[in-house]
Amino acid sequence: MADPDPDPESEPESVFPREDGLFADSYSEKSLFCFCGHVLSITQNFGSRLGVAARVWDAVRSGLLRVRVAREVRIPDPALLGGAHPSYSLFFSFLPQALSLCNYFESQNVDFRGKKVIELGAGTGIVGILAALQGGDVTITDLPLALEQIQGNVQANMPAGDRAQVRALSWGIDQHVFPRDYDLVLGADIVYLEPTFPLLLGTLQHLCGPHGTIYLASKMREEHGTESFFQHLLPQHFQLELAQRDEDENVNIYRARHREPRPA
Repeated sequence: MADPDPDPESEPESVFPREDGLFADSYSEKSLFCFCGHVLSITQNFGSRLGVAARVWDAVRSGLLRVRVAREVRIPDPALLGGAHPSYSLFFSFLPQALSLCNYFESQNVDFRGKKVIELGAGTGIVGILAALQGGDVTITDLPLALEQIQGNVQANMPAGDRAQVRALSWGIDQHVFPRDYDLVLGADIVYLEPTFPLLLGTLQHLCGPHGTIYLASKMREEHGTESFFQHLLPQHFQLELAQRDEDENVNIYRARHREPRPA
């Protein structure tokens, strides 16, 4: 877990773990999902290659965080699988924000066709992969340690020759090497470490184009300052609206856009 009393003067690099051997044990789980008519095979690696999230998952597995970590998978229609019965786990052990965001895109028929899209803190990459399959020009980003997992999921789900880009991005450090004109900026469960909030905010301000839209799905963890980020910090710079609320999972999906400039 993050240091409960971080030094406010520390460099941004200190917020993000970079060592490879965070944990000695590791394992993988693979699950199937169906969104927008696409069957997605997603592998989640647990242990030493999770970057920032590894600290959270270690706490989850140790019982230090009281969060639900198992969610029933929506089994795809057998017709989509050619009648085969998948031998995949029936539970996908990660927080439901990414699935909530995918469900939202499906239910609201969000149009990705021809849109320039970037996903932040992608983890497995499922959100960005769905956006790409729906016609978006997608860049999927996370810390360097997560890229191998994301690339594997991209290769498993994207047609040959139609790959989404997978790139490293550390908030507050190297967002300036990315364009400033994304139409859609996506993030699922990326608001949970308070020391990263200013870094995330600066990254969102840089990446979101003048007429762009940000979609963030987040577990509303009061103890992690998540509510404060959405109620106080983000609205200072963006027009923010609650797009969807899942009471059962305590997950909110927010839509944000740049504030209109005030008339002179």
